[in-house]
Amino acid sequence: MIFILASALLLAGLAAGHISVISPCPRYSSIGTNCPVLPAGQSLDTDMDTPISSVPLNLHQPLCKHTVPWPKPAATWKAGESVTIKFDPDSVIHSGGNMEFSISYDGGITFAVIYQMLRYAFLNGKPSGETNAAQVLEYTFTLPNDLPNSNSAVFAWTWLPASADREFYMNCADVAITGSSSNSYTAKEVTIVNYPGYPTVYPLVNATSDNYNTGIQYYTTDVKKVT
Repeated sequence: MIFILASALLLAGLAAGHISVISPCPRYSSIGTNCPVLPAGQSLDTDMDTPISSVPLNLHQPLCKHTVPWPKPAATWKAGESVTIKFDPDSVIHSGGNMEFSISYDGGITFAVIYQMLRYAFLNGKPSGETNAAQVLEYTFTLPNDLPNSNSAVFAWTWLPASADREFYMNCADVAITGSSSNSYTAKEVTIVNYPGYPTVYPLVNATSDNYNTGIQYYTTDVKKVT
């Protein structure tokens, strides 16, 4: 009975939702902005704000969650210019954590990082304790100048929450890249944790202590470059 109750509480926590990108519109999002028409045979996803992987629940969905792209790009970006990524205002941020934005040119197999926010994602700095209240829900940054042009690039947001138990989040949006003369882009490979075949990282923060450097090596030193 105790096990059943604990499992039900965990599932209820996931169902309550956490956070997701709303712009550019992730694949099949029911809350995204300026979303393309759904691909044939696909349905809107009303659980975009739940993890793609949870070690305690033995939950593991495909990277990007949805592998069939939008029929057309959800956004068109120009290399070297600023873009803004927006998140659902009705969000639970699990005390921050490590977040990356990355780009794929091979259909979502290989992702190269274009922006990092480490330790205190969705916050203005280190919090005084556990918190679920977001302080930052938009991130504006400059795209690398050497992103190659493409009508079928895949943008990804990934997140290791600080106070959730061994979860990993990922949303993907199909985007077009213009204005570049480059043929390739080389950068750090996206960090994946708490997912089959990848490192397990325990919570960075709990009710009695915090260590925002837990697992930070997978984002800073224990990394490899991809093109």
